[in-house]
Amino acid sequence: MKTFKEDFIKIYQTERGLLVFMILNFLLSLGLLIFSIISLNPNAAVVKVGYGDIGGYRDGTWTSLIAFPILALIYGILHNILAVRIFHKRGSGMAKFFLITTTFLILATALVLSRLLGEV
Repeated sequence: MKTFKEDFIKIYQTERGLLVFMILNFLLSLGLLIFSIISLNPNAAVVKVGYGDIGGYRDGTWTSLIAFPILALIYGILHNILAVRIFHKRGSGMAKFFLITTTFLILATALVLSRLLGEV
């Protein structure tokens, strides 16, 4: 834990670009978390929970959509911790690449969720 704190302080002092990506990643995942929690509808008997090319949209219960808030928490917290560990092992460039990839994953998750909600 001591190296994590030292690495985070080093990121704060020297790697401002990486810190900006970490903050952007956290804010986007926070937005995804809020959007996914607001869109949960416990009163609905059937909601669209997935899409397959052959079968079309799959129906399920609203509890299946809890995966989206869980993904938002993983993206926002765990991926920032992993970025600090990657910074410690591989450097700033690889950590930035990881966070950019995570940002695209967050946007893709929000797109999938919005498409599922639009088909209800």
